[in-house]
Amino acid sequence: MKDTFKSGFVAIVGRPNVGKSTLMNQVIGQKIAIMSDKPQTTRNKIHGVYTTDEAQIVFLDTPGIHKPNSKLGDYMVKSAQSALSEVEAVLFLTDVSEELGGGDRYIIEQLKKIDTPVFLVLNKIDKVHPEELLPIIEKFSKLHSFAEIVPVSAIHGSNVSALLETLTRYLPEGPMYYPADQVTDHPEQFVCAELIREKILQLTREEIPHSIAVEIESMGTQDNGVVQIGAVIYVERSSQKGIVIGKNGAMLKEIGKLARQDMERLLGSKIFLELWVKVKEDWRNRESVLKSLGFRHD
Repeated sequence: MKDTFKSGFVAIVGRPNVGKSTLMNQVIGQKIAIMSDKPQTTRNKIHGVYTTDEAQIVFLDTPGIHKPNSKLGDYMVKSAQSALSEVEAVLFLTDVSEELGGGDRYIIEQLKKIDTPVFLVLNKIDKVHPEELLPIIEKFSKLHSFAEIVPVSAIHGSNVSALLETLTRYLPEGPMYYPADQVTDHPEQFVCAELIREKILQLTREEIPHSIAVEIESMGTQDNGVVQIGAVIYVERSSQKGIVIGKNGAMLKEIGKLARQDMERLLGSKIFLELWVKVKEDWRNRESVLKSLGFRHD
């Protein structure tokens, strides 16, 4: 290890669905943040840890900043905004295949209030012709003075290593906050619950994705090394419960199968997963339920 070691915290912000979780998973090299084509997938600040011989960067993948329409939405936006005051740098991620919109302008106004260096990360460059990038850069540059502008394709990994090298230059000298082999500071239960939620997001549509929460009720290793996990999927209405369970339990079975495969890759063990579906009416607007599920304003 070199004499000088750099470290720091970096927030990833942006409108919903611009690829924040995809970028963090690409950097970390494995799935710790769930991905979905549905907006507002990320509900908590996820910490991903990237470590080399020279530096350690702790990424906060924040919920997409959007106009909230429930207490849960309000929590998500406050969570994203609070991250900006805790970090050494901010990556403002945009989707270059979409027009610069009101959501981007709103976030830029928030970023103007902080002294932290802000990187403009132009994501999804694989979806546009290289000649289209310069006008996009010019549009954004008129709105804010960015410390760096880096085009990437998070899903393909293009230019991500250059982003990490540039980012490292902005970090102060500091300690290694986490062991070199640790990739997240969230407990395994949290990540497992998120993986179940991801599968529901992928397999259901309409109102279901935003009406569900997942809680791991039990997790333990049996004598034969199999990890036994019991999880509850909460929905807001009885009709949603029927959709999540599916005909003859087919949907729940598929959710369980896909989540278990990801969990086995994550934990390196065989998994026995049991899922239950329960109705908690209007849970997204009930403070006590949000607290019990880990959504807190602090």
